[in-house]
Amino acid sequence: MNATIYDVSRLSGVSTATVSRAFSEPGRVRAETLRRVYEAAEALHYHPNAIARAMARQRTDKIAYLICKKGATILDEFYAGICDGIMRTANRSDYQLLVSTEEDWRLTVSAGQSKQIEGVILGGNAQPEMISGFQSQNVQVVLVNNNIAGVPCVVADEAGGVGQVVDHLADRGHRHIAMLVGRVNPYVVRERYGAFLAAMAQRGLPVGPADVRMCDADVDSATEAASELLQGRDRPTAIVGGNDVVAAGVIKAARRLGMRLPEDLAVTGYDDSAVCPMLEPELTSVHIDCRQMGELAVARLTALLDGESEIPPLTVVPTLLRVRRST
Repeated sequence: MNATIYDVSRLSGVSTATVSRAFSEPGRVRAETLRRVYEAAEALHYHPNAIARAMARQRTDKIAYLICKKGATILDEFYAGICDGIMRTANRSDYQLLVSTEEDWRLTVSAGQSKQIEGVILGGNAQPEMISGFQSQNVQVVLVNNNIAGVPCVVADEAGGVGQVVDHLADRGHRHIAMLVGRVNPYVVRERYGAFLAAMAQRGLPVGPADVRMCDADVDSATEAASELLQGRDRPTAIVGGNDVVAAGVIKAARRLGMRLPEDLAVTGYDDSAVCPMLEPELTSVHIDCRQMGELAVARLTALLDGESEIPPLTVVPTLLRVRRST
């Protein structure tokens, strides 16, 4: 049988009102009384009702995680990894977590207050009007996998990841390296494209007008774009895929052209998704610790909700190149 507030009251020798106050407003209870209440609660394995505590503090203790990506579902591998970190951290706290896509959220609620959330983590391409809409209702906002000034953001080290890729390929003797970028989150595209140009320049490697191409972020579009790139007059010896799906399209195109990998062409991806070990050859890719990104996003949000003033505007999570047989 679960212990109640009355059991704690009897064991600690104080009133039920004092027990309630010890958990909801501990600053109003004497230290010795707090010790007695907490010792009794621990002995009885008593856990105060989270909803009751929230009501006492006039807070809902509800936060939300919205995936802001066109056509996304909560099963999207990258954002599901972030969600794992968010859920693990939220479950260790008193916060109730709502998870949704931006599209579903807009269909079911016109404003954050109607869901009574206090804070929200927006993953991906969150639009400024959505951010300002939450802020206008005093809902605290943290961005993950995006960077907008004035909002705490948690991102992966895109420059470091792309730099590791270029260094890895250059160290293997590649001098003509191209990049194929999928049209995904504009922030991610911008960061990875800029990082590629910077890393190539640092290595003293030229990037020609035809060496960087855009395509839709699906295998068919990437296969078509890679085929054109590989059938050009000056064919690259390595292609950096903007993500793993694009890299899969590059491998498919190379196979159709009778090329050997990595002897005739080296291919890399980005995100280190589940598809990497399934491809032949297995795909070299940049690993992002999505779970850590989610954990840090919750940490930044709870700091905002607790009224902390010194919150980092930008938190960067390190990336790691995982080398496999495609290079």
